[in-house]
Amino acid sequence: MQYIYLHGFASSPNSVKGRDISDRFAQIQTKLKIPDLNAGDFSQLTITRQITQVTAEFSNNSTPVTLIGSSLGGLTAAHLGQQDLQVQKLVLLAPAFGFLSYWLPKLGDEEVQRWQEEKYIMVYHYGKKQKLPLSYDFVTDAAQYQEEFLQRPISTLILHGKKDEVIPIEASRNFGYSRPWVELVELDSDHGLGNVMEEIWQAIRLFCQLP
Repeated sequence: MQYIYLHGFASSPNSVKGRDISDRFAQIQTKLKIPDLNAGDFSQLTITRQITQVTAEFSNNSTPVTLIGSSLGGLTAAHLGQQDLQVQKLVLLAPAFGFLSYWLPKLGDEEVQRWQEEKYIMVYHYGKKQKLPLSYDFVTDAAQYQEEFLQRPISTLILHGKKDEVIPIEASRNFGYSRPWVELVELDSDHGLGNVMEEIWQAIRLFCQLP
């Protein structure tokens, strides 16, 4: 089994969650790949580019893959699992289902319209600790990745905070409701999940049957 971690939007492989999970994998001497989904050019980020990039990380056609994805990385992992039969398991941490419907209203209609007209918007990048431009192509690309297309019965564990202020837990509840192959664990946490990393790790270990 190959394990790959997908970090969130405007984040990096050096994120707190990524480092924590990577360290725990190292302790049980199991390799975890964490590709940099910024790919050296955050401004041209799209979900399609992320999917292409992660697929290229798959070692060969026969090795099964478990994807662990955080937030937008979780959404990307879910669509990858739909597209690629090599993906056998998904662990989704506060997955960004309905991402655009939650994010764009926070920007406001005027800001979104300006973004569309000017092609770029400045977004705070947590990995780089500065504002960086992001192309409007991100929005047009993301709009095609709808949850209703995710119908492959792939073994899925979702861990989501009940106090999530970015992606409400209802998004994961709604996703799991009509998909019996999805297990949802609700945690007493926010979108960052920083206070429940031990619980998350124990759930991942059990789900992935790690030593």
